[in-house]
Amino acid sequence: MSFCQAQNLPLNTGFSTIPAGAHLKDTNNELSPYIGNYVANFNGNEITLFITKLEDKLEQTGQKNYYMDALIVKYIVKNSAGNVLQDTKNNNTYNIELYSLATNPSKNAVTLYYSGTNCSVGWGDIYLKKISSTQISLEYRPDDITTTAAKCPPNLDTTIYLPATKDLIFTKQ
Repeated sequence: MSFCQAQNLPLNTGFSTIPAGAHLKDTNNELSPYIGNYVANFNGNEITLFITKLEDKLEQTGQKNYYMDALIVKYIVKNSAGNVLQDTKNNNTYNIELYSLATNPSKNAVTLYYSGTNCSVGWGDIYLKKISSTQISLEYRPDDITTTAAKCPPNLDTTIYLPATKDLIFTKQ
């Protein structure tokens, strides 16, 4: 009788060298400093990030499937009157994903994939940088903010509530 054991690899293993079914593990504890709840204000809106760590998140690509430890980010955006504009933490009707793909320990940074809002409007990369034990900065670089919206049903909200900006400072709560 033989047993196969999944291969554990470091978190930042190059994609081309990851065997199918492998597990990318946070062995150097690179993700933990980001875990927590963070708040920032931008153009009258309050953005709260809820960052948790998920071990062995299934990553499915066209070439292979593997598992990785990842930061999972949920968020709530409220306007100045306190009305919720978007809530991915408590409202499961949104099919919005925001999770880490890689870390850059020398720069205290993490790269995240953002699936965008409805119809994938605003999908792209988000970069988090650890400034101190209580602050992170966020940079959001949307890859597509217009052409995808044209393909959406007219009744769906395709507003991008996360600010497409650089160096937005969030403070840990």
